[in-house]
Amino acid sequence: MNPAYTKSLNILIEQFASLPGIGPKTAERLAFYILKARPEDAMKLANAISDVKTNIHQCKVCYNLAETEVCSICADPGRDQGVICVVEQPKDVISLEKTGLCKWVYHVLNGHIAPLEGVEPDDLTIDALIKRVRGGKVREIVMATNPNLEGDGTSLYIHSLVAGLNVKVTRLARGLPSGSPIEFASGGILSDAILNRSEF
Repeated sequence: MNPAYTKSLNILIEQFASLPGIGPKTAERLAFYILKARPEDAMKLANAISDVKTNIHQCKVCYNLAETEVCSICADPGRDQGVICVVEQPKDVISLEKTGLCKWVYHVLNGHIAPLEGVEPDDLTIDALIKRVRGGKVREIVMATNPNLEGDGTSLYIHSLVAGLNVKVTRLARGLPSGSPIEFASGGILSDAILNRSEF
């Protein structure tokens, strides 16, 4: 707390500084920007933050981000409901969608299996994925977990669960750098990985 600042300003600086990638100096600059901004502009930011926390929830089908019961991707009649791409986080859906190549639907696990971190299969949405597959319309599961130890382990676990369900399991081609999250891959790398995916 800086004694030269008011209590409210100090609290705002602390809140900005708690965000990832924001250091103390940047937090100060942002706080003073808000302080100098027109009240209506500052309130637009406050309302946007409030709306994100109030309106966004998980899609009841795929667990992606949604503001309605079912997300726009699951509700799109032009999507191939027979192909489910399995990802770890909603950010991965965004990265894959930017390639413009994905005509499938998704399933968001909300993480990966990591026993040392206390994350077990029951902590993820794996059961919901298996129910979708058992529904009988799924022809292919595309494993798009991150190409690292935890992501590969999660893929292998899911593969073992669907082995007898008459569904093809593929994974993105290993053009993806090993150990690097999907969200940081370039569009070109992701495009190659999607087009050259291989059977599991």
